[in-house]
This record gives sequence, structure tokens and C-alpha cells, in this order.
Amino acid sequence: MTLFDVYPLQPLTITRGLGSRVWDDKGQEYLDMYGGHAVISIGHSHPHWVARIEEQLKKLAFYSNSVHLPLQKELAEKLGVVSGKHDYRLFLCNSGAEANENALKLASFHTGRSKVLAFTKGFHGRTSLAVAVTDNPAIQAPVNATDNVIFAPFNDIAALEEAFRDHTFAAVIVEGIQGIGGIHVASDVFLQKIRSLCDATDTVFVADSVQCGYGRSGQFFAHDRAGVQADIYTTAKGMGNGFPVAGVLIAPNFEAKHGMLGTTFGGNPLACAAALAVLEVMENEDLIGNVQKVGNYLKTELARFPQITALRGEGLMIGFEVAPEHAQVRKNLLFEQHVFTGEAKGGVVRLLPSMALSQEDATEFLEKLEKAFHQS
Repeated sequence: MTLFDVYPLQPLTITRGLGSRVWDDKGQEYLDMYGGHAVISIGHSHPHWVARIEEQLKKLAFYSNSVHLPLQKELAEKLGVVSGKHDYRLFLCNSGAEANENALKLASFHTGRSKVLAFTKGFHGRTSLAVAVTDNPAIQAPVNATDNVIFAPFNDIAALEEAFRDHTFAAVIVEGIQGIGGIHVASDVFLQKIRSLCDATDTVFVADSVQCGYGRSGQFFAHDRAGVQADIYTTAKGMGNGFPVAGVLIAPNFEAKHGMLGTTFGGNPLACAAALAVLEVMENEDLIGNVQKVGNYLKTELARFPQITALRGEGLMIGFEVAPEHAQVRKNLLFEQHVFTGEAKGGVVRLLPSMALSQEDATEFLEKLEKAFHQS
């Protein structure tokens, strides 16, 4: 048997990671400014995270959601404290797509409606309904086609109001900062208008925080900057620092019924231990404060580069565009300067490092970026 070839792979084999560094099978060290799609939130192989998982592994790796699992309650309580969403309830699952799938299903149960409003350049996952609300026909199979999803331009208030005049929705789903779409930040007034229109029409506001949440923007949820509360928040990538875990945070006015949502592996003891370790490190090391400090430093310094034609983002979720003659800068960063970065729509260079990234590492990245531009 061979692997089903669906991933364009770099000619590299990464075998070890620590903090903001990874090493390949030849011993070459790389500065990781991408964190595996924003998954590495507290740093590779953080000792507290490793110890938490090892300790739990010796006790109980798995049992199903048919019995009491105290770590789930412990995780829900800690997440309520760190996020500030004290009175929300938590449904645990395994991935961002699964979190969004369950959020939209819950919204439909709650309202009795079927239509969802999503936005251009948005990405919400690859499962059936999650991919239907993703603005990328290339990854939608015919079975995913549905008339229940309406797309409106991102950050366009007039188009938003028109969509609400023309349709009745079960939910609106929106990223606080679009990741794959190119690091486009939802404006405060846009998120506030979504909240007011949802209130006026009993529509569920789903805040997709899978990539932009969990402190990455300098707020626990990127949507928090607008001063609004969503009805449902979804989270995944940074939640487990590489261990598969995801969550749906649900406002108190939603009624829970046995059997309406379910998962086999979601909320298993190892996943809860990993997620608890992440929250504990975030608190103990003030990682959200570090995101604000180092993120502001990076953006200020990146703005000085004449080769950068556009710069967007918040905290340690940053994207920049470069002049056409520097289109090879990501390749130069990886193969000449040994720095991992990401790419988004339109050739946007995406920076999603660990929230523990030091200012010294940020300075090293800037120095390597300068060299990479000169090698273009």
C-alpha cells in the first residue's frame, strides 16, 4: 500500500522540534515561523505539555463518552476562566472542520432553519457542511453542493444587510481573521453589524476561531476585539499544541439533548490532558501578553521593508504581500535561510509561529528575511 497523494510536499523530513525550532533528518536546524498551520501554540515539545500527556498515558489513554471523564469537566472550567466565556458550555471533538460542522448543525437545530451565510475567501474545513461554507469550489465535491449556503463579500456591510433582507438564516459563520483567505482582519464594525442583525432575526452567530483563536491574535478570540459575543465559538488548531482536539463553545441559551451531537474520540483523556497543558502554559507564561508584544514588534519592523507591498494581521497571525520580483522569497527563506513560513491565497506569506516566540527569534527571522529578499 502507498499513501494517497493529496499533499504537495517539500523535499524535507522533519524529525525533531523544540520551542520555535525544528530539525530535519540531516541535522539541519530551522526557525519555525509557521507552526504547522498555527497548530504549535506553546512551542514544540514543551516540557509541561509532554509531562501532562505522559502522566495521563500511564493512567488511562481512552474511554468512550459513555462514562464520566473528569478531565473533560476540568478542561471546560479552565477554558471558561482563560477565555472569559464562563457561562458557555463545551462540546469536545477532534478537528476544526468537525467543530464547525457541529456548530452549524446545532444552529440549525436551535432555529429550525437551514440556510447559512458565509463570506468570500473564507475557509471552514473539508467535511460536508464545513466545505460547503468554504469559498473554494475546487475542494467541493458534487455531493457537497447545496442551495443552503449564501456567500457575501467579507467586510462589506451593505452586502451583509442585503443578504439579511433577502434570506432568513440559521447561522452566520465568520472568521475573526481569515487565514487561508490571505490574513484579512474582520473590521470591528463588520462584526458588530453581524451581531446586531443576528439579534434582530434570531440568527446564530458562529465565530470560527479555529485558526485565529486561542490567543493567537493577542485576544483569546480574534472576534473579542470588536466587543461582541458570538453565540458559538469553534476552536481547534492551537488547542492541543499538536494533539488532535477541538471544541465548540456554546452560549447558555442553547438546549442540550442526549444524542443531538456525538463523537467517538472527542474529549478523550489524552486530548484533555494536552489541552489543559496548553491553557496552563498560556497562563503561567503570559503567552497572550507575549503575542501582543512580539506581534507588534514584528509588524512594526516588517513595515520598514520596501519589498513588502501589503501587511495585515493581528498578534502572531501576520500576512504580507511582496512585489512580483520577490515572488521566490518563501523558497529562499526555506532552502537558503532555513525558515518555515506559510502561504495563503494570492501568494501571501503567512506567519503563524508559536505564541511563545521570543523577540530574539523574531529578530533572527527579520535578519533572515532581509537576506532572502536579496537572494530573490
